Amino acid sequence: MTAHTFEPERAVVDSLKAHWRVYAFEGAVLIVLGALAIAYPVFATLAVDLYLGWVFMIAGVVALIAMTSAGHVPGFWWALVTALLSIALGVMLLWKPAAGVFSLTVMLMAFFIVEGVFQTVAALSYRAIIPQSWGWLLASGLADLVLAAIVISGWPGTVDWTLGLLAGVSLLTSGLAIEMVAFGVRSLAHAVKEEFGR
Repeated sequence: MTAHTFEPERAVVDSLKAHWRVYAFEGAVLIVLGALAIAYPVFATLAVDLYLGWVFMIAGVVALIAMTSAGHVPGFWWALVTALLSIALGVMLLWKPAAGVFSLTVMLMAFFIVEGVFQTVAALSYRAIIPQSWGWLLASGLADLVLAAIVISGWPGTVDWTLGLLAGVSLLTSGLAIEMVAFGVRSLAHAVKEEFGR
């Protein structure tokens, strides 16, 4: 194994050391946004719907412009239909946000149920093969199923806050992870400086 094998990893670490304050700021912003979304999940749910509506609509328009300017290329009609569907979905989410939130929540619950069942079965099947980590996989699968059960048990009242709460939890955990990495790298940089900077 040569010395240059670890150059990409070293570049990442050096970048983190040089810009840890930026990452710490990003983490703090995500934590605040996540906390707000958890505190006000109904507003966050509407924000998620509107955000996705704009994303689908803009992506569809850009794809439509690209396809029509490119002319007849392989897969033209498939790409054209996909672009039109993306625009239609975006318009629907923006025009009828309540229906959009309902549909997104149904799809999300279906995903949690399928993923939860798959992870639970996989964990039980592989517990002899991966004895150290099968429990984490089982816990993740059961958590998905419990979350789906909570949302379904309060249906349809849970539709108003599910997406916002999940977005808040995602932002909060991502922010905490970034903070931990940033301050961990800062500590490492200080230790190296004290050791070799004298």
